[in-house]
Amino acid sequence: MSRTFSEKAISIIKKMQQNEITESVIYEEIAAFAKGEENKKVLLRLAKEERAHYEIWKNCTEVEMKPERLKVFKYKLIARIFGFTFAVKLMEKGEEAAQKEYDLLSEEVPESVMIKKQEEEHEAALLDMLDEERLQYIGSMVLGMNDALVELTGSLAGFTFAMQNTRLTALSGLIVGISATFSMAASEFLSARSEGRSDALKSCSYTGIAYLITVVLLVMPYLLLDTSQYLVALLCMLAVVILIIAGFSYYISVAKSEGFTKRFLEMAIISVSVAVLSFVVGILAKKFLGVDL
Repeated sequence: MSRTFSEKAISIIKKMQQNEITESVIYEEIAAFAKGEENKKVLLRLAKEERAHYEIWKNCTEVEMKPERLKVFKYKLIARIFGFTFAVKLMEKGEEAAQKEYDLLSEEVPESVMIKKQEEEHEAALLDMLDEERLQYIGSMVLGMNDALVELTGSLAGFTFAMQNTRLTALSGLIVGISATFSMAASEFLSARSEGRSDALKSCSYTGIAYLITVVLLVMPYLLLDTSQYLVALLCMLAVVILIIAGFSYYISVAKSEGFTKRFLEMAIISVSVAVLSFVVGILAKKFLGVDL
């Protein structure tokens, strides 16, 4: 090699070289199916920059490397399911720990300072330029999911004690949930139309789909468990609520670069509080109305 590096430096450089070539290929392959010409340009530009970083590291190691195909497949799959914005931001988020390693290299490899600056500033700016349709309708999805979580969590908790039968609770929950899905979607459509928006149908579709998926997930424990295991079903339903909130909050925190903890705690506290209050209402209704199913 034209320059001599310490063993530790070489180890870090090879690791970064491998990451750069892998990420370059990930950007290229996601760009192939990403919608929107501007999005494709941004992704290809990112791929080009990662390739340039790879060449810098290759000049240090004088070793040719191939991309990690398993990692490429992983992020392509994530991009297909959750969207390319989430996939590439998740990938970059996973590389944040590598920033400290650039500081370790700065004395032996001056180029690392430039690469670090580009990784922190330029690539972050490029990622913010991505404009994916599904992220434009995050508000509609949050509306549908939030309403379903609060309304159906409360309804199912109340039904659970009032009926003490998982099948009856599931039936009641599905009737309420599906009816509310159409109601919520229709309300979102009319609201968007009244605002003069041309995307009213698409907006209400995102709201309705988010609501319906939430309904199905919350009712599922009551369908899978025995009719007498209504309390277990209730606990499972609450666990599903927490998982949905955690998953969606994490998705938003990555895709839109927002905080996770505040959003998660706010949604979780509201949903669980409504469930507890509704459970109490179910107990009182059963006691004072004298209904025994």
